[in-house]
Amino acid sequence: MSEPLDALERRIAELRAEVRRAVKARDTSLARLLRADLRRAERAWDEAVVTEEAGKPAEEAGPALREPGAALMPIREQVHQALLLLGVPTAAKLVVAVNEAFFAGGLRSPQLSSLRRDEERSFRSDPYARPYYLCAALTDRLSPARGLLADSTWPLEARVVGPLSPRVDFLTAAVRIAEHLTRLAEPPPGAVRLLSRMAQNIPGAVEGGFGPADPATVVGAARAELEVHLPADTAQRAEVAARAGDQLTEVERLFGAAALSTLRGAC
Repeated sequence: MSEPLDALERRIAELRAEVRRAVKARDTSLARLLRADLRRAERAWDEAVVTEEAGKPAEEAGPALREPGAALMPIREQVHQALLLLGVPTAAKLVVAVNEAFFAGGLRSPQLSSLRRDEERSFRSDPYARPYYLCAALTDRLSPARGLLADSTWPLEARVVGPLSPRVDFLTAAVRIAEHLTRLAEPPPGAVRLLSRMAQNIPGAVEGGFGPADPATVVGAARAELEVHLPADTAQRAEVAARAGDQLTEVERLFGAAALSTLRGAC
């Protein structure tokens, strides 16, 4: 058996163990992300075997060995897997960067511009027909946050944003990216560069202030700053989520309220 196949089999075994640990820890988002990684690795193994049977070296399977079938995934699924990794409401630019760094690399920001509207139309026509929807983050006015995408399966507190949320979510995303890098046997160079760029905006995250970021150092620095901001941000988000739960319809809780409707119940 070729070395690429051996490596894929080791990766599949590692992923299965990581899925079990995530399930045991009740980390549902991580378990879903790891299961998606596992399915891609298993498809890569299948494609590599077919390639060898055809008499070609497994290396000739090309991009499929990196992320098999990813280029054929619908845009919404590519966005969803990036959101699963990040775990916070995210702007299109970072979604595209994460997809490029870890996955297929086939997304472009303009492709995401109408995605939320398409998801809202789908939900209105057939509510909850899909296992998830790519929805809006909600501001403290209960309107959709401009440019921020979220996952409908997240609790409402995770889909609303307050004044401190952009910084908190940036730090959380950096932690999630760094932790995901540590789980990879061979971290993609693009993902290392992405983390290094993010680390430049986190005090103490880059030793000496330059060079590639060490994931463990990034995690430590980001969590240290999160300790400062997180309590207040959590309280602010809980207050916004409580108002959203009381005032908004099912559709509005996912996609936001129109400007005038946010006044409902205010007097």
